[in-house]
Amino acid sequence: MTERLEYSADIQKNLFGSNDSNIRKIEDDLSVTVTNRDGFTNISGNEEGVKEAVRILNQLANLSSHGTDIDEQRVGYALDMKKENVSGDMLVKIDSDCICHTVTGKPVKPKTLGQEQYIEAIRHNMITFANGPAGTGKTFLAMAMAITAFQSNEVQRIILTRPAIEAGEKLGFLPGDLQQKIDPYLRPLYDALYQIMGAENFIRNQEKGLIEVAPLAYMRGRTLDNAYIILDEAQNTTPEQMKMFLTRIGFGSKVIVTGDSTQKDLSPEALSGIEIASRILKNIDGIKFITLTSRDVVRHPLVQKIVKAYEEYDKTHSSKNRSHHENHPEHGNRYKRQD
Repeated sequence: MTERLEYSADIQKNLFGSNDSNIRKIEDDLSVTVTNRDGFTNISGNEEGVKEAVRILNQLANLSSHGTDIDEQRVGYALDMKKENVSGDMLVKIDSDCICHTVTGKPVKPKTLGQEQYIEAIRHNMITFANGPAGTGKTFLAMAMAITAFQSNEVQRIILTRPAIEAGEKLGFLPGDLQQKIDPYLRPLYDALYQIMGAENFIRNQEKGLIEVAPLAYMRGRTLDNAYIILDEAQNTTPEQMKMFLTRIGFGSKVIVTGDSTQKDLSPEALSGIEIASRILKNIDGIKFITLTSRDVVRHPLVQKIVKAYEEYDKTHSSKNRSHHENHPEHGNRYKRQD
């Protein structure tokens, strides 16, 4: 079976990608052949594959016509949505949800269904927890929502915080004064602020006390009213720190807590604050828990493969530990946390 589609030259270029990388991904996944001749895009192969390729190409062409760059991640996600029987119109719906623009004018949008659910949770809840692997946009999207609310005067200030937990080093042995010691732990927050708000605008608002970037310990004893508060790397909080943080929230505030339970720097036997919170607070109105997965990774496609490989390994490892615990009950304490 062969189908012929006609797109403008700009859309064709966007669809095919650098060195035809986008098209090769569609060909490999759907067992079809896609060629570009005389201004037409021709798809040939078995009937089912051709029809699916036409549907996906038309969706991507629709996105392209609205100025969206088509990359391997977006093509891969369109193919994944097909496997999960998600409506094809969802791609267009997700792409139409523009949160804000970066300082260079690039739109900030959710790129996956999980990210869209994350944004909707933030909009409709006072506190949103997002747990997921690296590259799923947890911090960046939270920052975009905070800056948008701040610039539209929905809140009076932005407070960004992280626990200063060391990955193999102690703060006391690092060079510099206290601020210089903790700045590296807060650098990802600064980077996102610069990208969305611009360095000068950020520094000006920081000097006025309207934007604060500080380690979690600085939150103790405060009440935070009319603020957008983001706690990043929450997997490195203790349950006591999480309770302290959540009880700082005042009137007119909105809170986003992000973390990745698979990258915890606490001692192996310690449970993190985000794990305990998910058990204690899951049934409270106004609090929403969102779980992002490898499907929501929007970095280089290789990052998505790495995250997925670790997820599969963790599942296998956890299953083996559970089986060992059942067969050797005397080792119950050793495997208690895995269960």
